[in-house]
Amino acid sequence: SELKSARLRAEAQSKNWLPTIGPSISLTSLSDAVTSIVVDAVLFSGGKKKAEREFAKADVEVAAVNLAVDTNERVHTALSLYLAGQEAREKAVMLDGALKDMKHFEWIMTERVKGGVSDMSDLNVIRHKLAKMHADHSAETDSAASAVAELNAMSVRKLDAVQGVSNVVVARGTVQPLSVMLAEAEKTRSIASAKIDRAGYLPTVSASVNSSGGGVTGNIAPTNPIGIGMGANLEAIKATEEAAGRRVAQAQEEADRRVAKHGATVTALTRQAAEAHALTGQAKTNLDLFQAQYDAGQRQVMDVVGVYETYAAQAQVTIELKYKLAAAKLEMARELGLLADGGDI
Repeated sequence: SELKSARLRAEAQSKNWLPTIGPSISLTSLSDAVTSIVVDAVLFSGGKKKAEREFAKADVEVAAVNLAVDTNERVHTALSLYLAGQEAREKAVMLDGALKDMKHFEWIMTERVKGGVSDMSDLNVIRHKLAKMHADHSAETDSAASAVAELNAMSVRKLDAVQGVSNVVVARGTVQPLSVMLAEAEKTRSIASAKIDRAGYLPTVSASVNSSGGGVTGNIAPTNPIGIGMGANLEAIKATEEAAGRRVAQAQEEADRRVAKHGATVTALTRQAAEAHALTGQAKTNLDLFQAQYDAGQRQVMDVVGVYETYAAQAQVTIELKYKLAAAKLEMARELGLLADGGDI
């Protein structure tokens, strides 16, 4: 709505150089009124009319960039919810398998306690670990349901069946961050506004024709009153233009800093995710070795349980880093405005 309104204003201002036609009603006496049509034409405005057209065009650009920013934010919110749901789902699946294995260990220990081979304290330790896994599994299931419910509330259709995370490569290239684009558009609008104010101190030449007769009349006068404070006002207008340029430079610097931060985060998380994946593989190898040694009677049940717990914890860390990396790429894409195409919007 804001963009449409700005476009209509720009369309209206694009014809501001044309003469205007309007009615004029004047009282010749207390009882008589004369109605006529007046045609006004501005012959020279000191650049005010052109600046008004530039201001209207810049207003359209500001509205368009704001729409792109809002849409990118909305897509970022939706994708963040999706990632949170996917992470919780993946953890729940992993914990579901861990629960089955831990229940098997509990059954073995229960039988050993019944036979007097093992102590009850070992069984209590396993049951405590099992209860904690149950709690973690329930928490992840609830988190997944909550995130998906929020996502479905934003979507025009249910997204419960959507699964998986793509490996998206986010490269800056020549992309200009939306924050810088917005600052550029606001700079253009501020400069156009300053030109309008400055032109108000220059003489405006206009001509009028009245249908009731009298020929063509002219007028030469500035729009703004000329007084002692005019010099200060002109200096203020110049300062406004300088400030607009500096805001663009500041926006560029801040955007570059944020993009550099996100890039470093992505690099670090990529390395950490690869290391975590390798550690998970090593933990699984150790678990398989302990399991084989247990089957051969060389290890106790509690030895295998301890190694299994280490493997499960490392698997959760790997999942967390996987989705932290995806979230970091998402943040960088939002900063660059890549989550929604402005042309498509």
